[in-house]
Amino acid sequence: MRGWTGYRSGWALAIVLLIVSGRAPAQTDEIQVYDATIAAPGVFNLTLHDNYIPSGRTLPAFPGAIVPRHSLNGVPEWAYGVTDWMELGLYLPLYSITADGATRMNGFKLRALFVRPDAAQQPFFYGINFEFSYNAPHWDPHRYTSEIRPIVGWHLGWIDLILNPILDNAYEGFGQRDFAPAMRLAWHASKIWTVAAEEYADFGPLEHFHAAGAQSHQVFGVIDYGGRVWVEAGLGFGLTSASDHRVVKLMLSWDLN
Repeated sequence: MRGWTGYRSGWALAIVLLIVSGRAPAQTDEIQVYDATIAAPGVFNLTLHDNYIPSGRTLPAFPGAIVPRHSLNGVPEWAYGVTDWMELGLYLPLYSITADGATRMNGFKLRALFVRPDAAQQPFFYGINFEFSYNAPHWDPHRYTSEIRPIVGWHLGWIDLILNPILDNAYEGFGQRDFAPAMRLAWHASKIWTVAAEEYADFGPLEHFHAAGAQSHQVFGVIDYGGRVWVEAGLGFGLTSASDHRVVKLMLSWDLN
């Protein structure tokens, strides 16, 4: 573990970012519950995110937006371990392939992730992630948005419980921050295979949550393979009319050096 002074300074910066950060997403390029693990100091990592919607909403979330049904959405995530408690990331390019085969560029994101060092070996772990997005008009009606993602979790033997109480922000006031939590319950079948259930929700703005039927709720069944190339594959089921009915996700991740 690096010096306490640096670790404390990192969390002070995280608190400042928490005060100024936040957004309400229409569609997503990344479907993942963060578990506070990061690249080792000096290591570059690449993660490929893709999700496909075989059965989903047939109307755009706002005028000019991509129609979710039969769209493929994804992004390469480039990460660098700065210290054992901080990782920086770049999502570029964000892209979608629509139902008619058109390729759309959706923007890019920057992120800073602060965690408890060696989170994978800690019974209780925590962190906080900040993302700052530049969005194409067809991806989000707001040009600039951000995300605050606290991370809280427990390794309980072969079982993991992880919570990400996410706040999305379009810089329209504190009450307009969108509450979109995610959670994961995982069972490690072996050292390299994991089976998990994940839930992703969007309740709406803090000052007034959407009615139950207008909230988005999706449950995913997920399988992870922890080899040299880490693989996560999942199938999601929408629970409300505001959710896409079926979503398939795939993630591939490996260190580049």
